[in-house]
Amino acid sequence: MRTLSFLSLGALLLGAATATLAAVPRTPAPEGAQVYFIEPADGATVGQTFTVKFGLKGMGVAPAGVDVPATGHHHLLIGLAEQPEMDKPLPMTDSIRHFGKGQTETQVTLPPGKHTLQLLVGDKNHVPLEPPVISQTITVTVK
Repeated sequence: MRTLSFLSLGALLLGAATATLAAVPRTPAPEGAQVYFIEPADGATVGQTFTVKFGLKGMGVAPAGVDVPATGHHHLLIGLAEQPEMDKPLPMTDSIRHFGKGQTETQVTLPPGKHTLQLLVGDKNHVPLEPPVISQTITVTVK
């Protein structure tokens, strides 16, 4: 009996967790909005710790949770083999870094080798805009 109630509770919690990851309405992107890397340049050789500067055109930057039209905040995608789901809040992982305070640059530390970087703008809820405001993927070589 006790095992059954723990299983039922586990199923309920799993269902609730899954429901929070369901698709959500997406914020429209301003027409012509673009996100890009100011630094480093595509193909750059960098040290293990290097500066990444984010550029944004056609919209503004606002912290997560702030609902101001034509704004969003940056997410840095590192070494992703495939794009994250665009209709759900972006997860916070080593490969998807959030800048929800409205930061426009960061220091990144990576192991030696080649790495890909891409920027993606999210709305107040960390959900990518519609259509996505996403940069070209660049490659850096960490020495």
